[in-house]
Amino acid sequence: MKQKMMGTKILEGAQLMIDELGLPFTPQDWVQMSRDRMTEVFVTAKLMPGVDKLIRHLHQHNVPIAVATSSTKYSFDRKATHHQEFFHLFHHIVCAGDDPDVKRGKPSPDAFLVAASRFDGEPPIPSNCLVFEDATLGVQAAKSAGMHAVLVPDKRLDTTSIDDIVDQVIPSIEQFVPQEWGLPPYDGVLRT
Repeated sequence: MKQKMMGTKILEGAQLMIDELGLPFTPQDWVQMSRDRMTEVFVTAKLMPGVDKLIRHLHQHNVPIAVATSSTKYSFDRKATHHQEFFHLFHHIVCAGDDPDVKRGKPSPDAFLVAASRFDGEPPIPSNCLVFEDATLGVQAAKSAGMHAVLVPDKRLDTTSIDDIVDQVIPSIEQFVPQEWGLPPYDGVLRT
């Protein structure tokens, strides 16, 4: 179920859950009921190992970076509660769950195309963009957008459905080698 829902817009995910479990709720009812529980869990969210180092490295080298999440702004703000300084390193954040410019959830490319369009100046060429994803629907969305995709999957998810399209699969961001993607190599010293 988690694999089917990861990356969808919030009401789409709620409908999947309701249909799968035969629940007597509307998607709106399910979202409201689960919001309190999600808030408790989300405020304890931690960054994945290696993410802080990579993002500070890219920021330090002036590599344009953004977040394109399927979360709503409300959910994202809860998850980011203890990481405010970290998320200020990004040029912008697209919360596709309720961003009016994102018409369709993943696997549609909308979230990534909107994120690319919001950089200053000329939007980057999609084939010059690298997306880090933890969900198969996100990889499908990145590839549909014409972007490269690195999957850092939850160990509990079956990712074989995207083996033929994903560019790289790594067990942790700690195993990411920036120079393999034309990015500046880690120099051993991060300036904060």
